[in-house]
Amino acid sequence: MKICAIGDPHGDVKKIRKIPLRGVDLILITGDVGKADFARNRFFENKKREIDGLEKLKYTNKDSMTATLEIFNSSINVWEYTSKIAPTYSILGNVGMYMIYDSNIKKEEKKYGLKLPSLRQGMNKVNDFYFVRNRTRIIDGLRVGFLEYFVDDCWNKEYRVKDKKKIAAAKKETIKAKRILNNFKDLDILVCHQPPYGYLDKTNNPSALKEWQGKHAGSKVILDYIKKNQPKYVFCGHIHEAEGHVKIGKTEVYNLGVAGHKIIDLK
Repeated sequence: MKICAIGDPHGDVKKIRKIPLRGVDLILITGDVGKADFARNRFFENKKREIDGLEKLKYTNKDSMTATLEIFNSSINVWEYTSKIAPTYSILGNVGMYMIYDSNIKKEEKKYGLKLPSLRQGMNKVNDFYFVRNRTRIIDGLRVGFLEYFVDDCWNKEYRVKDKKKIAAAKKETIKAKRILNNFKDLDILVCHQPPYGYLDKTNNPSALKEWQGKHAGSKVILDYIKKNQPKYVFCGHIHEAEGHVKIGKTEVYNLGVAGHKIIDLK
């Protein structure tokens, strides 16, 4: 069975077209499927304004529509392209996560007086595409675990988070992720968004905040799982500048960056 794992596409179909996908039987995507330049730029702009003691820029109804459509259209474009080549399985990363909940879309619509597209409804129309949330799938005899993006509690200390609500939310998400991974038994492949802590996870992106430079953005929960359970392969993304390969025990870990890829042939 020939498998191609693709790192966070961020809507870059042109780069995916360059991947030699002929003969591939299965495609796995590590999250952050859509392009989110508008939302990302606004996020970092507001972070810098906050540090400088300035008022944050507010989202207008036009801004909300621009950000949502950018993520929605580019995500669907990626899934439509890959699923025509081979069955495609994907998780969500931090980009577009809020759009999977119809309740969130309805809140946005009510807040801004808009009619916004539902990412879930859009993906359901794509043939041979499978969106998996925190589940194991048996695919042609292979056990593949799909763990979507979550905020690991270890980041509170690493990034000196002081917001009590964010600290509490991270602890809750970490407990949930541990519970999910405890159910992932004897995996051949783990598909997750963020890398394991301390491996292929250092933030050195020039566009990131100065305070983030050199810090580890990986997950200790994922690291502990890998050390204990030793799946054959782990495919992840999230920290694009840390793209690469490393072995943790017997496990081959690949951070595939932005639309990077790894093709394996499991016979």
